[in-house]
Amino acid sequence: MARVEPFVIHVADEVLDDLRARLRGTRWPEPAPEPDWRQGTDLDYLRELVAYWADGFDWRAQEQRLNAFAHFRLGIDGVWIHFVHERNGGIPLILTHGWPSTVVEPLQLAPLLRDEFDLVIPSLPGYGFSERPARNTTRDTARRWHALMRSLGYHRYGAQGGDFGASVTTNMALDDPAPLLGIHLHQIDDTPYTGPGSRPLSQAERAYREQVASWDCRERGYSAVQSTKPQTVAYALTDSPAGLASWIVEKWRSWSDSLERIDRDLLLTNLTLYWVTRTIGSSMRDYYDTRRHGRQMGPDDFVAVPTAVAVFANEHVREGTPPREWGERLYDIRRWTEMPRGGHFAPAEEPELLAQDIREFFRGV
Repeated sequence: MARVEPFVIHVADEVLDDLRARLRGTRWPEPAPEPDWRQGTDLDYLRELVAYWADGFDWRAQEQRLNAFAHFRLGIDGVWIHFVHERNGGIPLILTHGWPSTVVEPLQLAPLLRDEFDLVIPSLPGYGFSERPARNTTRDTARRWHALMRSLGYHRYGAQGGDFGASVTTNMALDDPAPLLGIHLHQIDDTPYTGPGSRPLSQAERAYREQVASWDCRERGYSAVQSTKPQTVAYALTDSPAGLASWIVEKWRSWSDSLERIDRDLLLTNLTLYWVTRTIGSSMRDYYDTRRHGRQMGPDDFVAVPTAVAVFANEHVREGTPPREWGERLYDIRRWTEMPRGGHFAPAEEPELLAQDIREFFRGV
């Protein structure tokens, strides 16, 4: 069994001092000619957020809150993986975040799930305190997550995720289904096979595909950059915390039900983890590696593991929510829950709704 090392989060004072100095010295562009975020992050909003990050946000309090969880590191295939492990004697469950999140997002679920689950909450490779190999896809991460769970002594367990975390969870079920009791997703990230031999698209599926195409035209600029030239923007985002905030917060606003429903300190804790670990560049390489080396679903790809999908009403990534028949092309859907509110960042926006759906699904499997 591989050796698991305890890990404590501690950011040096000089790193925080440098962050505050850079925030206070931000050079601002002129405002966009169109208001309401139409051309990107709103100047007035960002000025206020940066001012609070510099002189109001208490990282030490957030650091203490994070360290209340049990943090560890484990070397898997030569890469150090950071994870939280809350061992409570319940069903083992691994929770995986996506981009532009960190481990901070799924940690919002931990207090709501710990009574029924042994929780393993890792940082994706290249995010926060996890290292990233030269090349890594969600399929590679899925293999590492199985190795992580085995190293912790688990032989049967569940998996849950959204965004890239949904793809990691899907690949866990496709490549090594035997250990999995079930999987739970709060977004379908992988595109099912719809080529020759597949059943015709339903009217609802055709409408969804049109919504996806419309969303791609208006919102895919970030993805085009990150999947082709991530290193170019990494210099700017690693050097300017205001630039980092602009790049990330615009996504949290665009993809969530409402930015006002997301705790500002949570948002800044997420940003600070990217900043102090200098991992925004390595996190963006997920897009580059997925485009070139990621899995394209074929006619024989199907997740036979029992699957639950929580569909949040205002999931704005790909604009709109897929119909159930879309999910059934790739998954053995046992539970399909349409939520009355919430968006892409469900663990941060609506943790109670998501946690309840997770609990009810795994009680049944």
